[in-house]
Amino acid sequence: MENFKEDSLMTDTANGVFTEATRRRALEALNVLSKEPEERFDRITRLAAQLLKTKSAAITLILDDRVFIKSRFGTTISDPTRKDSFSDFAVRTSEMLDVPNASLDLRFKENPLVTGESHIRFYAGYPLEAQDGQLIGTLCVFDTEPRILTEDEQSLLYELKLWVQSEMTAEEEIARAARVQRSLLPKQPLVLDGYEVAGGCAHVQIVGGDFYDWYSISEGEAFTLADVMGKGMAAAILAATVRAVLRAGSRDHSIIKAVEIASDILEGDLHSTSSFVTLFHARLDIASGGIRFVDAGHGLSIIYRADGSNVRLTSDNLPLGAGIQTTWEEHQTNLGPGDTLVSISDGVLDLFDGTIGGLHRVENIVRYSDSVQLAVNEIISLADHSASDDATILIIRRSE
Repeated sequence: MENFKEDSLMTDTANGVFTEATRRRALEALNVLSKEPEERFDRITRLAAQLLKTKSAAITLILDDRVFIKSRFGTTISDPTRKDSFSDFAVRTSEMLDVPNASLDLRFKENPLVTGESHIRFYAGYPLEAQDGQLIGTLCVFDTEPRILTEDEQSLLYELKLWVQSEMTAEEEIARAARVQRSLLPKQPLVLDGYEVAGGCAHVQIVGGDFYDWYSISEGEAFTLADVMGKGMAAAILAATVRAVLRAGSRDHSIIKAVEIASDILEGDLHSTSSFVTLFHARLDIASGGIRFVDAGHGLSIIYRADGSNVRLTSDNLPLGAGIQTTWEEHQTNLGPGDTLVSISDGVLDLFDGTIGGLHRVENIVRYSDSVQLAVNEIISLADHSASDDATILIIRRSE
């Protein structure tokens, strides 16, 4: 078998020189090397064979001395060695590899895929490009009979190749978005004299619409827990916008004004996406334990008092983007020594029985955990295993 060293193949491109090492890094970034079938790719190979009227189609990925068949239709060919593959020739150029009759082609006439049971005669494949231009594999169609593709058929195969690339890079883009969204959450534990603070967020998809936040303002600390209706990328974009607008408004305005500014700025986006945002936005006076807050349709914040009693922090105010003119009211309460404020998204309730009774389960975890961080960890671990919706929790405990 021919051995391929890490940098044995080098391809000159407009972007520089690609090597086997850069190909490997590109494939790892795309996260497509799983051997599990994926319908999003199988759909394309089925269509390729049907539209181009060939017996077989495949999506191949090249890594070192192997060719991995990511998706196949109409063939049982196992992953070939790279030296025996048509794909190895295809990734040496950005053009389509067109082989009308492999038995007459000096490059392939002795190839086991041609002389053996597979009996390949016709092959056409376009190289697949990663976002940096690295050629990582092929979308190809092949048959046991000689064949010539028309210009229209070549164009169709090219369009299908672009579809494959879009599917591959979409996952990378989502993963990048997830990294960005995680970076927007508080990066360091909040250290306040006389208080413990912790938060956690688990998205049912890679990105989501829940977030929690804290930051310093002139009168103490600001805290937010918000839930954008929906899941996925659209909700994540709106959540990032809500966070940014609230932060900006909180620097120079009252708590009511900050929410009103957020509502005004987001009104068009929320209307056009038929979405809304529930949120709990609070400000803590560190010295006194006084809390001023706005509850915009959230209703899932509660204070567990040191004496064993509970106080729900609710209001009749509507969410942002509710579709009608609304105002918000400021409410006040106080955290005494040993009191704990907990705010959750409704996805946390779904971890239990999905009803408001789930707050009792949250209370048991919070009250009997040695620290608020351990309480957050326990609830988020439940979400990691059984969440059907984004789950977020924020806890503030005043020390004895």
